Amino acid sequence: MTRAPSFAGVILAAGDSSRMGRDKALLPWPPAMESVPSGETFLSSAIHSLSRVTEFVVVVVGKNGVALAPIVYTHGASLVVNPDPIRGQFSSLQVGLREVLNHGRDAAMVTLVDRPPVDGATIQTLREAFRDAGPDVWAVVPEFSGKHGHPYLAGREMMEAFLRVPATSIARDIEHEHQKKIKYVPVDDPLVVLNINTPEEYAQLSARRA
Repeated sequence: MTRAPSFAGVILAAGDSSRMGRDKALLPWPPAMESVPSGETFLSSAIHSLSRVTEFVVVVVGKNGVALAPIVYTHGASLVVNPDPIRGQFSSLQVGLREVLNHGRDAAMVTLVDRPPVDGATIQTLREAFRDAGPDVWAVVPEFSGKHGHPYLAGREMMEAFLRVPATSIARDIEHEHQKKIKYVPVDDPLVVLNINTPEEYAQLSARRA
């Protein structure tokens, strides 16, 4: 028997991007290799990617809220502020998941803003894997070359597990505690495990797409 959850999307974008030197949410995507850029950014592309398979998308921001709000609202997402992002990324996850539960949704597709959007087929594979999994599966996580990545799908049970612990916790530790409840899905998409944290990594990404 398949499940019929109501999905929301959650994009974590409250970091200060200190190693990049500018907000990673505003990085052009695809990388501006030509004289005429696409006008899209990591953030707008992430919103588009999740909007195709979710009922609504929440973007969690921090001190960068004023800069990101125009992109968030222009592309049909909603914005929620982490009042104390210095506590770490997990605190932003909790803020986003509370918003999902407050809207009465059963599952969240969570991703980070510091990465290019994955292939649409990858997202569909993850959604179908969650839909077809039994009730003992709390989350679905993509796997590429033995590494786990984003976006991942968290059902209500996993969301509640994340929300029961302190805001300074680490998501990976909570996942390990409930590893038997997680389904890892192999995908042929290296972008699920790709983080862009520095100008050098962004330049390498640009070169890869040239």
